[in-house]
Amino acid sequence: MGIVTSVEELRALYGGVGEASITKVTQVLTAPYRRMIEASPFMALATVGPEGLDCSPRGDLGGVVRVGDERTLLLPDWRGNNRIDSLENIVRDPRVAMMFLVPGSNTTMRLNGRAVISIEPGLLDSFTMDGKHPRCVVVITIDEVYLQCARAVMRAELWNAERFADPANLPSPGLMLKAAKGDFDQETYDREWPARAARTLW
Repeated sequence: MGIVTSVEELRALYGGVGEASITKVTQVLTAPYRRMIEASPFMALATVGPEGLDCSPRGDLGGVVRVGDERTLLLPDWRGNNRIDSLENIVRDPRVAMMFLVPGSNTTMRLNGRAVISIEPGLLDSFTMDGKHPRCVVVITIDEVYLQCARAVMRAELWNAERFADPANLPSPGLMLKAAKGDFDQETYDREWPARAARTLW
């Protein structure tokens, strides 16, 4: 197996960078970039900590983040599994990376920045949903933001409904948990999970 071990080898393998790949990077939200991010209900949040890397899905009605200004995004932390891997990483290392998806669009948005965790009451209240507010809001300062070439989404045919997987042909959450822990009650978990999730979105 041939292994690439240096940046120089990589550069020789891939060649030069196109103008658009350099021009697209900005340190603030341009008006078009803001429109794309505000249209995104889903993104992946990557963080880093002493134990390693973490990447978690984030989603919300409307936009997954709120734009504070041209260099600031606000991400409410809604209910989850309480592992708080991303949050633990952020309080120890503020670096974050995000990739935003917009259903129906092949263009994705990428963003790198630094984050802090806010529990300011007024900010939490501003995100109230169904009478509940998030326990914290992740405040992201943008270092760089850019669009990502559409080829990956096009290759995956991500929005082609004819290629959507049939959930009946996939392992259920309960089955995956049982594979990790043999005595896990798969049947009860799979039966109760959909209603429990619907009650605890916020």
